[in-house]
Order: sequence, then structure tokens, then C-alpha cells
Amino acid sequence: MLVSRYLQLDVFARTMGGGNPLGVVVDADGWSAEQMQSYACWTNLVETTFLLPPIDQSASYRVRIFTPTREIAFAGHPSVGSAHAVLQCCIAEARDGLLVQECAAGLLEIRSEGVEGERDLFVQSPAGRVLQTGLDNEPRLRGLFADVALGNLPPAFVEGGRRWWLAELADEAELRAWRPDHALIGELAEATQSMGLCVFARSDSSDHDLVVRAFPAGVGIVEDPASGAANGLIAAYIEVAAPDDPLTRGYRVSQGREIGHDAAIRIDFRNGGVWVGGKTNTIISAQTTWR
Repeated sequence: MLVSRYLQLDVFARTMGGGNPLGVVVDADGWSAEQMQSYACWTNLVETTFLLPPIDQSASYRVRIFTPTREIAFAGHPSVGSAHAVLQCCIAEARDGLLVQECAAGLLEIRSEGVEGERDLFVQSPAGRVLQTGLDNEPRLRGLFADVALGNLPPAFVEGGRRWWLAELADEAELRAWRPDHALIGELAEATQSMGLCVFARSDSSDHDLVVRAFPAGVGIVEDPASGAANGLIAAYIEVAAPDDPLTRGYRVSQGREIGHDAAIRIDFRNGGVWVGGKTNTIISAQTTWR
């Protein structure tokens, strides 16, 4: 019988319950990959993470990340949430404001700002790479956006830790009202071995600069309430495609309102990288048992 501490968290939350849920098994040393996968299937959360002692001694801790169906190398909200659990459970301390996370995507820095209760945690996203741009190379995009006004940047296929199709829509109202063809997004994800489609639009709101919606059909999710990795790739794409854009000085993201959430994500450009961050709330702190 496996007995471990368990936290259920609300990541990138503007208000309690507004972010993306995450399960964290804190003392996962001794869990097999099969047990981790079956447990993640049982929690049925977008992702469940398992904290382990680091293999690389320069790391603060190690994490394995599972969806209900498979293990993945990297994701944004599980990285930020896992760092929150590490600090809350006193597994490691931030040195000069930094933790180093070891995961299948390598060693990633997590930056801590503020004090407990008001802390923002930022993960440095893996470097993004634009694989292709435009509508012409992928006919499914034309079908998805046949009745939608697009923004200034052309749709792009971007890779960095994970692969996403990205598209800028004309404005916030267009994006929030959009009713996409989810079956077609699923076909796009399967055909290109990607997470799916993430759309974004600029905003004149006082509390956010960009609004985002993410449809990760590639892992069986219709719409994600808060997407750290996808937001990191959007930021990387903006920086490459429009380096003089005011957004490249940093910006705030609203995500999830269309599905009853209210996530707040911060994007920071620092030391040549993209950092994705926000606040995390602990909703459940308990003990879990598993076989």
C-alpha cells in the first residue's frame, strides 16, 4: 500500500476556484510509472504530478507529469503548481528567488516573487521554435477560421516542450463568442501530432492585455481553463514575429471565462526567455493511499 501526502491546487487563479486544478502527490518515491498513471486516471484532472528526489544534484526537486492517459515531458500549470507544493511542504527553499525543477524536458528554473499567500511563481518556458506559418500549409485551418476575422499575426505551428497551433483573432469579442469545430481541431491535433489549437486576441480591458482560449484535443480535452505551456508559446511567437510589439515588455492574460473559470496569467520577458506565472491556491491538503 502506498501512502503519500496529497494536495489539490488551483493554479493561475484570479479568484478561488478560477484557475486550473492540479493534483500533486508529494511523497512519490516508491511509486511505479504504472501506479502514477493509474492514479492520474483516477483523479481525472487535466494533470497530476508526482514529486520525487532529484537525480541531478543541481535541481531542487524532480517532478513527473501525467494526464489521465499518458505521461508528458512538460506543462506550465503543473510546473507552477508543483513548485507551490514544494514550498508549502518545505521540500526545498528558493535560493535567490529560484527553484530548479527537474523533469523530462530537462532542468527548468522556477522564479518566486512575493511572500506566502501573495506569492507569484513563474516557470521559464522551453525555448519556442516556429515550424510553419500561414493558412495555406494546413487546409484544416481554413475550415476552422472560415467565418472568423483573424488578427495581424498569421496562424503558426510552434514547438517548445509541446507543439501547438496558434492563431490571433481580430479582437476579444470575436474570440469570446467563437464556437469552434472541436472535431476538426481533433483532426488537426492528430494529423500534426500536436496538442491542438490555441487562439488569442488583444484586449483594452483594465485587468488583462490578452485573452486566450486553448483547445488541447490532442490529449482529449475540449477546452483548458489555464494553459501555461500554450501561453509561453504564444509569447515566444509574438517576440519572434513582432519584436517591437508593446506586448514584448510583458503582459497579463485572461483565460477560461467561457467555461466558468477566471484564470489570470502573467507573461514576463527576462534574460532572453519567456516566463509564465501567477498565483496558486491550495484547496485540499490530505493523505492519499494507492496500490
